Amino acid sequence: MPFLPHKSTPAEASPLQPVEPAEFSPEERAFLLRIAHEAIESAAEGRRLEIGAPDPHLCQPRGVFTTLYLGGALRGCVGYLSPVQALYRAVMETAQAAASQDLRFPPVGRHEAHRLRVSLSVLSSLRPAQAEEIEIGKHGLVVGFEGRRGLLLPQVAVEHNWDRVTLLEQTCKKAGLPLDAWRSGATLEVFSAEVFGDPLET
Repeated sequence: MPFLPHKSTPAEASPLQPVEPAEFSPEERAFLLRIAHEAIESAAEGRRLEIGAPDPHLCQPRGVFTTLYLGGALRGCVGYLSPVQALYRAVMETAQAAASQDLRFPPVGRHEAHRLRVSLSVLSSLRPAQAEEIEIGKHGLVVGFEGRRGLLLPQVAVEHNWDRVTLLEQTCKKAGLPLDAWRSGATLEVFSAEVFGDPLET
């Protein structure tokens, strides 16, 4: 089931620690952003979208979050933490879901679809971590305890100027857990993300 991450501001405005070297070429990034837009617009217009399989790299299963902005404000965000399907298919599905299934917002209408700005966060694999290992700007965080799970993307802590403890507490809150659950038996997992999107509005 897709996660709904914390409300955030545009990712490219955040001084995230860079992923070196970048995994995705400019052409691959442009392709993924294009199909995200086409998926949203086709759903808003009620038409079928046909996308041929791209190069094998984009067919590898990956976790990804799609974040939408309208006029600089958050308009939807949905993603897959786990690599459940080919990346390009996951981008298409999460883009449509962000536009229509994020319960914080009404579905994107036809008049809005072409004005959206898209940001994609392609995730690495999860790995267990200790609290002191978490690096702000580099790591996204998943906190789990007794069947509850909360996730925050790497850029969120930077955008809100959080320190490590605040990130831990806010991820516990996202999971519906006490703020100090990370000290009391909750599991901690971290991941990184390669974040890219449409140009910022000027």
